Amino acid sequence: MRLLLTGADGFTGQHLTRAAQVAKYEVFALAGDLQDASKVKAQVDTIKPTHVIHLAGISHVTGEDAAAYYGVNLLGSLNLLTALKGLALPPAKVILASTANVYGNHAASPISEQEAPAPITHYSMSKLAMEYMSRPFLEYFPIMITRPFNYTGVGHDVRFVIPKIIAHFQKKAPGIELGNIDVLREYNDVRDVCAIYLQLLSLGQSGQTYNIASNRVYALREVLTRLEKLSGQRMTVTQNPQFLRANEIFTLAGDPRHLEACIGPIAWRLLDDTLQWMLSEWHHGADRTKTKFLG
Repeated sequence: MRLLLTGADGFTGQHLTRAAQVAKYEVFALAGDLQDASKVKAQVDTIKPTHVIHLAGISHVTGEDAAAYYGVNLLGSLNLLTALKGLALPPAKVILASTANVYGNHAASPISEQEAPAPITHYSMSKLAMEYMSRPFLEYFPIMITRPFNYTGVGHDVRFVIPKIIAHFQKKAPGIELGNIDVLREYNDVRDVCAIYLQLLSLGQSGQTYNIASNRVYALREVLTRLEKLSGQRMTVTQNPQFLRANEIFTLAGDPRHLEACIGPIAWRLLDDTLQWMLSEWHHGADRTKTKFLG
């Protein structure tokens, strides 16, 4: 089984590469710029993947660079799907990673896949546009959409809040500046998310959208308390108004029932297990696995 993985050098991609290799996939990483259609096609033609997981995308740009979201997340995805369509033997499964942020600020929780999307940022809008853009390609090969809710783990970029907090505990910093520490989020484990991706490669149904969600939410205030207990350190929190978001989604929890109907019950790791893993191994970063790069 030849798995083409975009975003293989990213946080999720590194963990997924290792998990896929353990599961006996031969993993190939798509190299270069997704916006270069000719190079994407050349690599796809060389790899001839039997399976595809498309993780790559932009999640952080400045306000002035908002167009980059659409260039990579939408048009780059179009280039990938167009290249796959040109294969003599189409892939058996294609997974496109979207985001739970497409739901916007829903009052009801947990959110199911039946909820109407209401994106409020360019990032989430570009991912929803990618979802819709993929539909004409269902005629040529099976495609599934995933909408992951928040997850974290070793190697996660410190631009995200949990890794930022972990890094402060690692440095034994006396305090930290944060935004709203009362918002409720899922903080699932990247290792569980990777296992779910591989199960969907086997069991997922074409044309379906799946929340990757646990419906377990925590306030950052509680996460900080847990980390203080695990580390034996105290951390003073100062609210920085610059970190407060005007369009903040207060509660973001997903309904996992559609996913579990497909792959079965999910034994999510406990939050304390994830936090302890990050505290213990953070300085090592994510394990890097040998991946075949072409391009």
